[in-house]
Amino acid sequence: MSAKEIVRLMNEEESVVLRALKAVEDATAEAIERVAATYRAGGRVIYVGAGTSGRVATMDAAEMPPTFGIDPGIFIALIAGGPDASGRAIENAEDDVHASVTELNRLKLTRSDVVLGLAASGTTPFVVTAVRHARQKGLWTCGIANNRNTPLLVDANLGIFLDTGPEVLTGSTRLKAGTSQKLILNRISTAAMVLSGKVIENLMVDVKATNQKLKDRCAHIVSELSNATRDEAWEMLEENDWNIRRVLAALPTPA
Repeated sequence: MSAKEIVRLMNEEESVVLRALKAVEDATAEAIERVAATYRAGGRVIYVGAGTSGRVATMDAAEMPPTFGIDPGIFIALIAGGPDASGRAIENAEDDVHASVTELNRLKLTRSDVVLGLAASGTTPFVVTAVRHARQKGLWTCGIANNRNTPLLVDANLGIFLDTGPEVLTGSTRLKAGTSQKLILNRISTAAMVLSGKVIENLMVDVKATNQKLKDRCAHIVSELSNATRDEAWEMLEENDWNIRRVLAALPTPA
């Protein structure tokens, strides 16, 4: 196939991903409500994955503190092989049935926490064992997989089957399966924060202003949600440690 033919084929195949996500909207909404309730109750959201799934989970968890101004210990990603596996493949780590239990126990789980396991195959020992262990301890669990009727879907309180079908490159789950997992975590974590009051209208009012771009965004948000000009918003934010909520409380809302 030519390069253009390969691109066209991959684009056609990727359309399956959105259909798969649409088919599980009810289950996704249930997961969102559970995660939101967990956050509001002071619990933690723990992702467990291996390989591509683990790296997708790590990325989603890492984005939560700067985006929504939450503590780094609230959304946690456990990846087979440990932190080193976030940047390089450690393929044999996914078969370690003891490692995930050890990592969960290290976190000193409580029933206020929830565990979401991700594995395209639905059989990855590191992930399945973690979900079983968490459920046995009384935690609510969710399994997300791209194969039907697999242990991960059966053993979790809520199983979400993403029916993305065979990959363009057989077995390369970083393609459709990985994309579908990234998108469903985007939906779960983002919508849970919306339900938890971390967003006003469609604006991230708890974003951390850690660089110039984000300071500009903070000033824009304040001016959008109040009668302040951008310059006035910038000045007030500087005086209030770039805390958008504090500034908004001191300003009249637009008529």
